[in-house]
Amino acid sequence: MVMAKPHARTVTKATRKPPRQSWPPPPRRIAAILAGLDHLYPSAECELVRDDPFQLLCATILSAQCTDERVNRVTPGLFARFPTPATMAKAPPAVLEDIVRSTGFFRNKAKNLVGAAHLLDAKWHGEVPRSMAKLLELPGVARKTANVVLGTAFGIAEGVVVDTHVMRLSQRLGFTRSTTAEHIERDLMEILPRPRWILFSHQLIWHGRRVCRARKPDCDTCPLAPHCPSAFRES
Repeated sequence: MVMAKPHARTVTKATRKPPRQSWPPPPRRIAAILAGLDHLYPSAECELVRDDPFQLLCATILSAQCTDERVNRVTPGLFARFPTPATMAKAPPAVLEDIVRSTGFFRNKAKNLVGAAHLLDAKWHGEVPRSMAKLLELPGVARKTANVVLGTAFGIAEGVVVDTHVMRLSQRLGFTRSTTAEHIERDLMEILPRPRWILFSHQLIWHGRRVCRARKPDCDTCPLAPHCPSAFRES
């Protein structure tokens, strides 16, 4: 009697875990993936539309559990009504909630926008601070938002932005064995050269939106597949 060979287990979005392998990843594989990202996305940047650091801060607060595309539909009207911290700090809650409603969690986001604007106006003369510690004092700002503002607005590499795309792709690429944003950021900061921290996040976000999508990564066309331990393993 011939026994059928067991099929390899197909990994789905629900069952995905970081691939089991030695860590840290080999420097040659890291270098190959970084080179591939540079070839694909040499000019990747934050896709939130903004004119200044304050607008970027507000847009990033609104982007929690929301797509950049949706945020970019909302912010033109928001900034037309409340262009500065001083004006936004005095925004009527009901008006602000109505403007940002489509981004989800609109009551909490509106409250955070007003609170952050008030603190910026009262404590830092309406200027967005260039410090992780000071940014973390603002309502609605955690490390991800602070890293976005520092890196994108000021070119300061204080950490690595870890959003859902960076989390997913870092796991798939074997750049981390962790499952929380805090530990993933720590892993990435350890294995990546500091000058790469800002661009790397933008590149991974672009790749996650265009090729390495959550539900079905397009491994067939992905030039990173030869270096990816998760290639062709998910459906």
